[in-house]
Amino acid sequence: MREMVIVVKIGGSILKKGMDPKILRDLKDAFIQKRVLLVHGGGDQVTEIAEKLGKSQKFVVSPGGIRSRYTDWETVVIFTMVMVGKINKVIVTALHKAGIKALGLSGVDASVIRAERKKKLIIINERGRKMMIDGGYTGKIKEVNSDLLNLLLDKGYMPVIAPIAIGDEGELLNVDGDRAAAYIAGSIKADKIIFLTDVPGVFLDGKPISKISILEAKEIMPKIGFGMEKKVLASLEAVSMGVKESIITSGIIEEPLKLAIEHKTGTVIYSG
Repeated sequence: MREMVIVVKIGGSILKKGMDPKILRDLKDAFIQKRVLLVHGGGDQVTEIAEKLGKSQKFVVSPGGIRSRYTDWETVVIFTMVMVGKINKVIVTALHKAGIKALGLSGVDASVIRAERKKKLIIINERGRKMMIDGGYTGKIKEVNSDLLNLLLDKGYMPVIAPIAIGDEGELLNVDGDRAAAYIAGSIKADKIIFLTDVPGVFLDGKPISKISILEAKEIMPKIGFGMEKKVLASLEAVSMGVKESIITSGIIEEPLKLAIEHKTGTVIYSG
């Protein structure tokens, strides 16, 4: 019988103080029984270090309401430095201490994540009007090296991936961590993708949603605030690519993965 394959995305909001022991214990338990691949964020740490280096950060909003970092060349270099050189290695070190065979990668290594550089971006300006700006070094994911990732999983490793992609001209590209996790999950035919964040799940009109189909999720997208809308969008993409279900849940509770897998916490988004 095929082992369950799980992609876990850990948001930067719960990585500020390093890997939480609760998550480490849960990851180790899951790693013993299943194949687990980890994708991490860390945007807040990127912003903090960029500001200390004197590089102010700019954020833009798409016509669909998606908020993202505007990435010029200096920003993508700092982004890579912090994500790959700092956050990724802190996570890998913590996993090794917990007895997990972890291997840190960026999307650049072995072209794990290939993306197309966005030439132009359409954003909503301060007056609420659409305008077109240069795309900078932001990428649209187009391919994942699933052969390598499946090989590592088959050999008993836990890949830990920083969301930096490589472009067609070999350039570094910033890609959204949630959507990178979704594309990876779809590419390796994962059974589940679990987004660990600092909130219990998706809320609508102040009420938690325990389970929702991708069709229903599309309808409520405009009513979801900044941050969560990316996770719902990534969930829709993952499930549309064949992942059985996506779960958005809290990573600051006891046994977050175990409870999510058992549908005892979080919001489950499924095909339907």
